[in-house]
Amino acid sequence: MERPAMLEHFAEELRLARTKREMSQAELAETSNYSAAMIAKVEACERRPSLDLARRCDTIFGTEGLFERIQRKIGRETVVGYFREWAAVEQEAKALRGFEPTYVPGLLQTEAYARAVLASSGLLTPEETEQQVVTRLNRQEILTRASPPLLTFVMDESALRRAIGGPAVMREQLLHLVKVGTTLPRVRVHVVPASAGAYAGLDGPFVIATPPVGEQVVYFEGHIHGQMVDRPDQVQHMLDVWDSVRGEALPHQQSIELIAEVAETWT
Repeated sequence: MERPAMLEHFAEELRLARTKREMSQAELAETSNYSAAMIAKVEACERRPSLDLARRCDTIFGTEGLFERIQRKIGRETVVGYFREWAAVEQEAKALRGFEPTYVPGLLQTEAYARAVLASSGLLTPEETEQQVVTRLNRQEILTRASPPLLTFVMDESALRRAIGGPAVMREQLLHLVKVGTTLPRVRVHVVPASAGAYAGLDGPFVIATPPVGEQVVYFEGHIHGQMVDRPDQVQHMLDVWDSVRGEALPHQQSIELIAEVAETWT
């Protein structure tokens, strides 16, 4: 897989900044609270830097956001092509409403769960998997930024009970859902219980974005492509589907209690 240009740019700037300070990789690792092996892999373009590492480098070297800006450009390079337009919409939205019948929604996934999901197909190389994991985790910054969108997620109960990555991964993931749902006031998590039987949402996952300006947009993702829909009649249809799905789901607090209960079964 060809290395993203910005990945090489980050590595080069990091080497230059470190050399200028006469700082070894081990010294940078100790100062940044990362392992020396991680720093070495970043400089060798074998590992994509996290946003946290980029910010720490800016603080250590006094580079006024240089590393953060490069890191964010790496993110745009490594996002799957068809997803880029939606990723931009997602970041700017003032509200997001999403439904997932099979998995925990990407914006709520833990690192281990995301890695298990992305690696499960066997179609990505380990390097590609790691790039996509970091990209997915970086998208989650919208949950805790200064002015987060209003986020409402509905998932089917089967997503809580499907073994992704093993019991330890599932327990961590479900406890993460409980934590997010109880500590982030702009996030609402709902579960459609198994007792609901058949309902409209089982046709597939979707996300509805409300932008700061303009009409709402719906996103559908398939195996090899994604589709954004903004035709008024189609958006209205999906709003009707959303209302139907939301009507089948448990209230937020009951959903959190159910998730916590299922988490204890993953031991």
